[in-house]
Amino acid sequence: MKGFCEKAVASKCLSESPSDTSNTSQPSVCPEAGYVDSKSSRNSSWSTFFGSAFSIFDAHCESSACPRKALHSRPNAWTTAVRKVVTGGSMRRIQERVLGTGRTGISNPTSDIWLLGVCYKISQDESSGDEVPGLPAFEQDFSSRIIITYRKGFEAIDSNYTSDVGWGCMLRSSQMLVAQALLFHHLGRSWRKTSYKPCEPKYADILHLFGDSNASPFSIHNLIQAGKAYDLAAGSWVGPYATCRSWESLVRSKREAADLVERVFPIALYIVSGDEDGERGGAPVLCIEDARKCCSEFSRGQDEWTPILLLVPLVLGLEKVNPRYIPLLRATFSFPQSLGILGGKPGASTYLIGVQDDEAFYLDPHDVQPVCSISTDNLDSDTSSYHCNVIRRIPLDSLDPSLAIGFYCRDKDDFDDFCSRASKLADDSSGAPLFTVAQTHSTPKPVGNSGDSTEGGIVEGNNPFSVIPMGDGDGSAGEDEWQLL
Repeated sequence: MKGFCEKAVASKCLSESPSDTSNTSQPSVCPEAGYVDSKSSRNSSWSTFFGSAFSIFDAHCESSACPRKALHSRPNAWTTAVRKVVTGGSMRRIQERVLGTGRTGISNPTSDIWLLGVCYKISQDESSGDEVPGLPAFEQDFSSRIIITYRKGFEAIDSNYTSDVGWGCMLRSSQMLVAQALLFHHLGRSWRKTSYKPCEPKYADILHLFGDSNASPFSIHNLIQAGKAYDLAAGSWVGPYATCRSWESLVRSKREAADLVERVFPIALYIVSGDEDGERGGAPVLCIEDARKCCSEFSRGQDEWTPILLLVPLVLGLEKVNPRYIPLLRATFSFPQSLGILGGKPGASTYLIGVQDDEAFYLDPHDVQPVCSISTDNLDSDTSSYHCNVIRRIPLDSLDPSLAIGFYCRDKDDFDDFCSRASKLADDSSGAPLFTVAQTHSTPKPVGNSGDSTEGGIVEGNNPFSVIPMGDGDGSAGEDEWQLL
C-alpha cells in the first residue's frame, strides 16, 4: 500500500531520508458522492487503525514461530475469528462500511470510454433501449485484463508472512501493469479471454510468472527481495517510485541470469525520471538516447531497438493531484501504447486502466483470494481468479498525487509514435507537462521540427520531438508542485 507520500521516497533516494510517516491512511478506493474533507480526515483515522492492525496481525499471528502459539496449543477462538475477517470477504465489507461503498458500473451511458488505448463508443438507442456493440465490447475487454489481488496461504516471506493482506496492494497493482505488458507483447492488444479449455500456453505461462512462490520470477517474494535497496519489506507499505525501481532491479537480475530474460521478460525496461543533476525540479525527461541505450543493453548489443516498457513515476501535487494535470492524465489513456496508471486513494493502491469523463476505471487488488498456482503443464487450470467482471470507478480528482504511468512500445516506429503524442501532450499543457521528451540530456533548447535555426539556437534536423521549458505559461517556476524523482 502507498502508506507514505512518494515525495519522501524520492527525496530519500536523492538526498537525506525524511520521515515516512506522512500519508499513511487507507481510505476507500471509491468514496460515495458527497465526499467532503471532514469525512476524508475521519476515514484516514479509521484507515490507519485497520491498516496497522491487519499488518501487525499478519506479521505476528500467521508466523509459524508465533510465541502465543508456542504457549497455547489450543486455537484461540477470538484469534481465529479475527483471522477470518482479515483474510476473508469480511475485509471488503469492513472497508466499504467504514471507508465508503465503491462506485461500480458505467456512470454515463453516452460518453466515450478509453481503455488502454482503445476507444469504445458508449451510447443508448432511445427508441429500443438496446445497447450498441460498444458497451459489451468494453465489458469483454475489461474482463480480459489480468487482475492480481491479495493472496493468502502462500509460502512464507521472511519466515512470517503467508499473506499480503493490508500491505501489498501497490506491489499487486504493479504486477498487473507488467502482466498487461507481457500480454500485449505475446498475444496482442486484441486478445480476449474465452471460457474454452484448454487455455493458451503463452497465457498460462504469463500467469505462472506472477505466482506466489520463489519459483515464479515475478512473484511478490522476488519483487520484495529485489527492492530491498528501496526499503521494500514484507509488511510495509510502499509508493510508486520505489516500486518502479524495484521492478528495474528485478528485471536486471533476471537479465543477468544466463538466457533467462529472453524467456520470462523479452522487453527492455526504462524508468523515466527527473533531471540527472539532481538540482532542478520540474517534469521528468524521457531521453530518447537513454531509451536507445536501454534497448541495446537489453539485447546485449545485437539490436539497436527492442520492445520497451516505460514507467513514469510522478508526484503531481501535495495532498491531492493538482487539477491542471487531470486532463493530461486522462489523455494518456488514449495513447495506443497505454498500460494505465498505478494509483488510487492515499494508502490504497489500484490499477487504473480506463477513463470516461472525469472518472477512471480500475482493477482492485484488495479482494483476498487463496493462493493459486498456474502452470503450462496443466492448461485446464482455473484462471477465473485472474479476471474480474466488476467495473469499478474512481474520480480522477480524488487520486493520490503519487502515481506511475506505464507505456509499452513494440518497436522503434511505435516508440516514435509515442514520443510524438507525448510531445504534443506536453505542448498543450500550458507549461505544466507530466513529462517531456528530449533527444539527449544535454539538449539545452527547445527542439523544433526541422534543422532550421530558431530563436533558441540550432536544433538537430532529424529530431521531431520537442522539449518543453520548465515552469508555468507565464514564465514563473512551476517547481512547487514537483518533487524530483
